[in-house]
Amino acid sequence: MHKFLLALHLFISIAFYSDGQPHLSYYLPDQVTYDPDIPTPQSVIGHQVGEWHVTHDRLVNYMRAIDRASDRVSLEVTGHTHEGRELLLLTITSPENHKKIEQIRAQHNLLSDSKKSASIDVKNLPVVFYMGFSIHGNEPSGVNASLLAAYHLAAAQGEEIENDLTNTIILFDPCYNPDGMQRFSSWVNSRKSVMTSTDPLDTEHNEPWPGGRYNHYWFDLNRDWLVAQHPESEARIKSFQKWKPNVLTDHHEMGTNTSFFFQPGVPSRVHPLTPARNIELTKRMGEFHAKALDELGSLYFSQEGYDDFYYGKGSSYPDVQGAIGILFEQASSRGHAQESVNGILRFPFTIRNQFTTVLSSLKAVRALRHDLLNYQKQFYNEAAIESAKDPVKAYVYGSRDRARTFKMTELLMRHEIDIYKVKPGLAINGRNFSPESSCIVPLNQRQYRLIKSMFERRTQFKDSLFYDISSWTLPLAFGLEFEELKNTSAAGEKLSNPGPPAGKFVGGKSQYAYVFETLEYYAPRSIYRLLMHGIRLKVATKTFYHSDGKKFDQGSILVPLSDQEISTEKIEYVLNEIATKDGIDIYAFNSGLDYKGASLGSSSFLTLRKPVVAMLIGDGFSATDAGEVWHLLDTRFNIPLTLIPVNVFNQANIGKYNAIIIPPTSSPIQISDAAKEKLKGWVQNGGIVIGLENALQWINTSGLGRFQLKKGLERKDSLASRPYGLIDAYTGAQQTSGAIFQASVDLTHPLLFGYYNATMPIFKSNNLFMEKAKNAYGNPIVFTSSPLLSGYISKENYDSLKNSSIAGVSVLGQGRVIGFTDNMCFRAFWFGSNKILMNAIFYGPLINAASGR
Repeated sequence: MHKFLLALHLFISIAFYSDGQPHLSYYLPDQVTYDPDIPTPQSVIGHQVGEWHVTHDRLVNYMRAIDRASDRVSLEVTGHTHEGRELLLLTITSPENHKKIEQIRAQHNLLSDSKKSASIDVKNLPVVFYMGFSIHGNEPSGVNASLLAAYHLAAAQGEEIENDLTNTIILFDPCYNPDGMQRFSSWVNSRKSVMTSTDPLDTEHNEPWPGGRYNHYWFDLNRDWLVAQHPESEARIKSFQKWKPNVLTDHHEMGTNTSFFFQPGVPSRVHPLTPARNIELTKRMGEFHAKALDELGSLYFSQEGYDDFYYGKGSSYPDVQGAIGILFEQASSRGHAQESVNGILRFPFTIRNQFTTVLSSLKAVRALRHDLLNYQKQFYNEAAIESAKDPVKAYVYGSRDRARTFKMTELLMRHEIDIYKVKPGLAINGRNFSPESSCIVPLNQRQYRLIKSMFERRTQFKDSLFYDISSWTLPLAFGLEFEELKNTSAAGEKLSNPGPPAGKFVGGKSQYAYVFETLEYYAPRSIYRLLMHGIRLKVATKTFYHSDGKKFDQGSILVPLSDQEISTEKIEYVLNEIATKDGIDIYAFNSGLDYKGASLGSSSFLTLRKPVVAMLIGDGFSATDAGEVWHLLDTRFNIPLTLIPVNVFNQANIGKYNAIIIPPTSSPIQISDAAKEKLKGWVQNGGIVIGLENALQWINTSGLGRFQLKKGLERKDSLASRPYGLIDAYTGAQQTSGAIFQASVDLTHPLLFGYYNATMPIFKSNNLFMEKAKNAYGNPIVFTSSPLLSGYISKENYDSLKNSSIAGVSVLGQGRVIGFTDNMCFRAFWFGSNKILMNAIFYGPLINAASGR
């Protein structure tokens, strides 16, 4: 009878409202009264929750409305997205707590200080609970549920909510990804029919490329928590570190034909730095979610499909900082209603499940408050003990490229990690770490475990399946030298607010020429800045010397002052911009004579042309990979990039471009035969094509290049019988989800101009392996014979990877086709290889045809 009544209630609540739309009573708990002075969502956004997909502007309006109406709520704007949308954070708690909010925060933060936490009595201390919604913009049930959650927290009345708010500080982030959410909501709302179509083929359920999942630059923000390369992440991490919450919930969606997931994830796929107690508390919270969903009759699962390994995701980032991260995944209607294997999945139903787990999380936090607070205290006390026992007492990192050192330091300091300057004279294993371009990170500090996760090289794993990358060693990602220290005696002054490095003029003014090296990260921006102003530049292909004896390597840029179309004063003005904004040292040359190296008038100095760059995008291409290139050129190097959809490219005149980038593909791309011939003729006339990762396969079949790709090796036991139930485990173990490998590089090759080490770390997240070119000059970047630095790769793939080539050049007429098997700008934090891609753009036309494949 109970099940019958429940089913009848659900049927009536969704199907028989007079206006055909779900009312608040469909979502809200029974027997709870609500303050009539607090506005309902409908009264502000103009429709019932679930009737339409809320747009970001209406979401903001509602959050501001409850902020004005409720003394439980305080709203702040923590930042703005790339598109200028506000990032909101609501602090929701009792009015009494609001009056002493800074006192509570200060006391709470002492829990993470092992030297002071013993004095904290958690019995009367509120727990801090961070609620966040829809970091993927096209997973809308979360952000729409945030309307209900905000209303409930502001308007619910009674002893239960009063106790919750007295004992909890709720940090409420209603929308992690405003730009993606707005893109998606606009799509589905503009394609909603009066007679709602549930057909999965309907346009409402099939958003166009790149989709609303990503932010403005097509990045997956749920991979950006640790590295924080976007304004949305920077604001969120700042709030997290300010409060150091005990629990963070992260509401997502998954495939339509699934049900509902809550953590814990797969038990064998937890990062070793996450304590077992974390999983125990996660399981205990899971019991509250199960109970709530059981009462609704909603199906769900746990401990499969998702993991807690990579600390760059929202549900795992808290795990290495004394908190509990909880991932929720709701089957997605991807519109207003859609057919599924479980029946018609309606948008309101998905919202209700998300809201229900908001309430179950609140109940769990209330019940486990003492456990959560004590766990946080215990976490940092144990970390301090581990730090004291660790034979490694600090890490030192640095580079001759001061900008990359600074960007690494900036990243670390976002997570409240203490950084120190290096005292003069530190040399380890033949590496010199100068005070100007190196830093020290002591391990005897609060974020010991987080630091270990950032610097460790891990090659042994309990499981061979990964939901995301298996390694992210940050100094390798930034292309920095780093070493372990057994003591902290080399640590100098603590850094407080470091700024980016500044360049300078060396040797005063010149009437002859200026020169700068391209070692610094922002050298490509400097080169384009000069070319944009019509200043003629030359790049050195041989070494040469300054009159003071300083050596300049290949890749150094010569700015002759004679025969320029603009005045010397204007050139010096632009050079001064380069020094101050790009951190480049400018050297004055008063003579071109050089008996030790190449004189400045040598033909070994080659003239650069201003790149005019386009990239193919649209159906068939990987949006995230394309977005990484767009973001790099646009925001880092300020180089204009035309994004050409494939269907436009098929019809377009491409004569005005001199470099075209073809990003990795996710499915077959629809480039017409005529467009292929057009592109081939364009290359023959001097154009540069840059193919990334599996785009090389299309380049090969199109007759543009000759990049010999290896066939994967079969294990000797590949034909042996295996249990059917191991299909997913075996095939999953063959995926190279993301690991770090060492490569040998030819520093004399134009693709490596501006680098100075004979080896470099390369990030690989595919099983694409290129044969070495038979041409002795055609292998500028090659994996070594024992290349694994950190991460997981199967034995079969590792054998294929050893000694394989990463980059190659095919010659076609006067043009060049440059191919890379691996990502040179992975997720915006892989700084170390960014300049290789830029070198392909600037120096591609200059690559000697004799080095081609």
